[in-house]
Amino acid sequence: MSIVKLNNKAVSNATAFGSISSLGSMVFIKKLTASASATLSFVHGTDGVVLDDTYKEYVFTFKDIHPSVDNSFFQFNLSTDSGSNYNVAKTTTFFKTQHSENDVYASLDYITGSDLAQSTAFQQLSTNSGNGADESCAGTMTLFNPASTVYVKHFISNTNLYHFEDLSMENFVAGYGNTTSAVDAIRFQMSSGNIDAGDICLYGIA
Repeated sequence: MSIVKLNNKAVSNATAFGSISSLGSMVFIKKLTASASATLSFVHGTDGVVLDDTYKEYVFTFKDIHPSVDNSFFQFNLSTDSGSNYNVAKTTTFFKTQHSENDVYASLDYITGSDLAQSTAFQQLSTNSGNGADESCAGTMTLFNPASTVYVKHFISNTNLYHFEDLSMENFVAGYGNTTSAVDAIRFQMSSGNIDAGDICLYGIA
């Protein structure tokens, strides 16, 4: 199946390029499962983890991330020394959307308290996650070209909270790690307490 390219916005000048099958596929690399885990870390070269120039893009998927402490944040940080330190300076932006069943909450907000400006702190990926039996967090995060020694390390994430209230809540984060050193490890954790349960899978985009 070809993809159509419109030249000069004219159908008469359209040409075909590539195919969907050649645009890349997700290659499974590693799954980590939380069980009262303080952290979940992917370190290149450890237990089958690949996080180098094999792929230009890496995707992390989050499934049923459940915190031990109520109203804690799911967050991450990057490492350039195989996980000895997770302290890469980051600049980010954070948006939250929500819409409740009764229409009381309906908003798109820029959350200034959840973004970073050249900070080595862990970056928040979700707003407050509840620890109720039916509450959890799910989503994805893409890390671009982590092995580059020329460019900074861009990332983008979206997460959805399964909340105790009758509402849908989505979080969007974009930013970059301000380092031209290769990023070879990434750590996920809650802002308080453990990750009680949930899976994080790592994929490379071939």
